[in-house]
Amino acid sequence: MYILFTVLTAFLIGFLSMPVLISAFKKMHVLDKPGGRKIHKSETPSMGGIVIVFSVLLTAFLWLDLDYLVEIRYVIAALALVFFVGLRDDLVDLSPFQKLGGQFVATFMVVFMSDIRISSLYGFMGIYELPILISYGLTFITIIGLTNAFNLIDGLDGLAGTISVLTFGFLGWWFMAVGMEAFGLFSLILVGSVLAFLVFNWHPAKIFMGDTGSLSLGFALSILTILFIDANGHLASVNPWKFNAPIASGMALMIVPIYDTVRIFARRIRRGRSPFAPDKNHVHHFLMRMGLGHDKVALTLGVVKSFFIALIFIGAAYSDYLMLPLIIFTAVLFGARLDSVTLKRVKENAKSAPPVLQNRPKRVKHKPLIERPVADEMHMSNN
Repeated sequence: MYILFTVLTAFLIGFLSMPVLISAFKKMHVLDKPGGRKIHKSETPSMGGIVIVFSVLLTAFLWLDLDYLVEIRYVIAALALVFFVGLRDDLVDLSPFQKLGGQFVATFMVVFMSDIRISSLYGFMGIYELPILISYGLTFITIIGLTNAFNLIDGLDGLAGTISVLTFGFLGWWFMAVGMEAFGLFSLILVGSVLAFLVFNWHPAKIFMGDTGSLSLGFALSILTILFIDANGHLASVNPWKFNAPIASGMALMIVPIYDTVRIFARRIRRGRSPFAPDKNHVHHFLMRMGLGHDKVALTLGVVKSFFIALIFIGAAYSDYLMLPLIIFTAVLFGARLDSVTLKRVKENAKSAPPVLQNRPKRVKHKPLIERPVADEMHMSNN
């Protein structure tokens, strides 16, 4: 009951606060306008992440024991810092360097003060404990990379919220199962907060989360995923909740943003463009070209995410030697199938479209008013 009340509190705070924020932003004309790469059609309030983070922090302080708060204090402080970076970016565009700087400081707090890091490869390729500098470097790259990868999938109604709820739900259950109650409750509080946001973000969205929300959620997901990988890797083999492929399990949890980012970067580089140049070639854009609406795209990718979570359980007894290639191969196979189906669907839509262009009036080649021989004679006579 304690866990249920905690999650319910986070949900209710978000559910009751979100309409207030929406109304305030509409009155102040703080709206995200359509155009450019944006796919929404009307002016919509953004920065829904304000309520998400507010409900998370308030619920944590209301329900978590002091010992739990002490255990996650640096995670909360780092999350608050990333929240303010995202809020600042939503209000006044920050340069990529400024955003990365804020994320770097927040990551520093988590890695050095909470000692949340990738400390080992858990026997994969014969590597166990990593040298401390390599451990720090790999963790920094992973946290910042996953944070921004998640930020990139926040491109349509309900998608980022759906993916994060599924991930936080799994992490919350697992942390509670292995006795890491502080992080388990923190993850489940995030579930309640994001579910409340989804009520207002489901298509047609009444509010977007903005960088305020996507950076904050991406940062929380990256930290908790790394903690899951490391804690799982160091569990005793007799523990019933140990997954023998810690690296593959962590990748499966974040497979949607990881695959989308790797795929989009590869496409841009292959076409001679900067990997950071924005476009409309993300996975969710391709699904929309197939004729799926916002809600169906979010549900489709939610099902894909659930499938990869199921793979974690199915392959619990197998090591990273088997599961890591399997996860990667499955993701690549899904992407190849997506590209082929999308291309086929686009061609079918083009064939079934009204033949407007076929009814264009034919161009008529008019004869000159003065025929060339006559014009030549006139020219000669004038000379």
